[in-house]
Amino acid sequence: MKISALAFCFLPAVANAFVPSSSVYTPVRVATHGLSQFSSSTDVAVRNSASTLYMSASANAEEKESFGSKAFKVYSRTASVATTLFPLWTVLFTGIALKSPSSFDWFTTDYFTGALAALMLSMGITLKPSDFVRVGARPNAVFMQFTLCYAMMPVLALALGKAFALDPALIAGMVLVGSINGGQASNLCTYIAKGNVALSVLMTTATTLGAIVMTPLLCKGLLGAVVPVDAAGIAYSTIQVVLAPIALGMTLNKYAPKLVQAILPFAPVVGVVSTCLLVASAVAQVVEPILNAGLSLQLPVLLLHLVGGLIGYILPKLTGFGEVACRTMAIETSMKSSAFGFLLAKLHFGDYAARVPSAVSVVWMALTGSILAVIWRYIPVQPPKKFDRSLLEKYPPFNPKKFLAKITGKKDE
Repeated sequence: MKISALAFCFLPAVANAFVPSSSVYTPVRVATHGLSQFSSSTDVAVRNSASTLYMSASANAEEKESFGSKAFKVYSRTASVATTLFPLWTVLFTGIALKSPSSFDWFTTDYFTGALAALMLSMGITLKPSDFVRVGARPNAVFMQFTLCYAMMPVLALALGKAFALDPALIAGMVLVGSINGGQASNLCTYIAKGNVALSVLMTTATTLGAIVMTPLLCKGLLGAVVPVDAAGIAYSTIQVVLAPIALGMTLNKYAPKLVQAILPFAPVVGVVSTCLLVASAVAQVVEPILNAGLSLQLPVLLLHLVGGLIGYILPKLTGFGEVACRTMAIETSMKSSAFGFLLAKLHFGDYAARVPSAVSVVWMALTGSILAVIWRYIPVQPPKKFDRSLLEKYPPFNPKKFLAKITGKKDE
């Protein structure tokens, strides 16, 4: 009888050993007069035993969770440092390309296009259709940046070429660099600088499509040279390299949010690697012109991108745009599609020297944009303390009906 009573008292402890740690322990009291004191002490023992098992299971769970959490934190810190050192990686890959151009022979046109698409996809998964709707409602920033790209930059390039007394062929190459569209790497740098990625993509697309008309027109007006441009080819490349990956990324963001959240931490790293490979591949194809270019050409090309970026920030700031929009426009203005300029100079300019500024620009464009992006990454954007109502008067929401009425001279009814 005593043995049965003892066994009955220890049954809760045995049962609790097989109960999940999340279960709640309910003490069992034995209704026996002779064993009441013993049952009470057993109850305490059982309670302590269950608590020990619960704490042990919790500790194991926390240990497993902390390992995964620690691993992710280590990756996050490493990725943040790698992204911050973007200018260093650009210099490193450029140096390798200059020293050993054959190292990037494997990076063919298909890989080049694929890397650009991967870069755009890594930005696309951070966007939503509402971002473009919000930007499209006030297209003032796009118009401002378009003007900076195709008015200020060509004039600045011409002025720098004459100020440094460059040969006519080199001046032509400088003007060509200033007259081409924005580069796709600007979207990554805008992301790093905490700018408006949706606005950056719209600006890149607008200037790329605008290059069909603006690049030949500017070269004809400023240089007296006719530069034929493959309009259909540019439009197809824009869809293939910019619009399609962005659309795919946005679709994944909407219909597979869990997948996007899983891969989103890797997007900046993919963007940095893609950009470094693109820069190195472009440099490897034009090593001789870059090495033969002296300081008299290196300096004006550097100033074109640096001063252009600063003007692209200051001018919008003076006209009332916010900090995020100003950063976006500065990077978009500074970073040109230099590889495209090199191709145009190679195909349509008779003098070999005309392609050298574009070759030099490939390096300085990437360095200038990435340095600006890293600097702004660590300068927080201060939210306005008070909403400026005058901005609504300066930059009202875009109304197509009023816009058409203003152009045609008809009164808006």
